[in-house]
Amino acid sequence: MKDHYTAIIKQDGDWWIGWIEEVPGVNCQEASRDELLETLRVTLQEALEFHD
Repeated sequence: MKDHYTAIIKQDGDWWIGWIEEVPGVNCQEASRDELLETLRVTLQEALEFHD
């Protein structure tokens, strides 16, 4: 498992969208940047646990 992952985040209108570049399927959408970063962390952790 890697120690670092690349989060791509963008604001699209009222929403923040983002994904983890190295892990397909880890993408999220939230109303704030902070919420997006937390959701990406949780989703990445779940994806990594699922693939172990």
